[in-house]
Amino acid sequence: MFATPMLRILTAVLLTLCLAAGPAHAQAVPKAPAPAPAPVPSQPPAQQQAPSYDHDLQRLSEILGALHFLRGICNSNEGQKWRNEAQALINAEAPTGDRREQMVASFNRGYRGFQQSYRTCTPAANLAIRRYLEEGAKIARDITARYAN
Repeated sequence: MFATPMLRILTAVLLTLCLAAGPAHAQAVPKAPAPAPAPVPSQPPAQQQAPSYDHDLQRLSEILGALHFLRGICNSNEGQKWRNEAQALINAEAPTGDRREQMVASFNRGYRGFQQSYRTCTPAANLAIRRYLEEGAKIARDITARYAN
C-alpha cells in the first residue's frame, strides 16, 4: 500500500522504465489503468511544503522529457508514452500550483535540451537513452522504497 497516489504512478513509471531498458523494449507494453484523481489538499497551496523527494521528482520529470524527445527521433514508435507518464506523475503529485509548474518546466527543459542538439538518432543519443532509462529507474525505485508504506 502506498502513501500517496503519486507513489502508485511512480511505480508505474518504474515499470515502464525497466521494461524500456530491457531487450524487448520494442514490443508493445500494456497500459496500466488510469490512476484515481489526486485528493484535494487540505491546506491552501501557499501553506503546503514540498515533500523531501521533490528534487528527485523534478529530475525524473526532466528525464521523462529527454526520453520523450530522444525515443521519438530514434524511431521507437512509442508515440506519447513518455509524455503521458510524466503527465500522470505530475497530475498525481502536483495537480495545481507552483510545484506543477516546476515539474512541467523540468519536463520541457529535458525535452528542449536535446531538441537543440539532436536532429537525428546517433550513437550518442542511444547512449543518452540508456543512461536516462537507468537513472530514471533508480530514482523511481529509491523514492518508492523510501516512501512506500
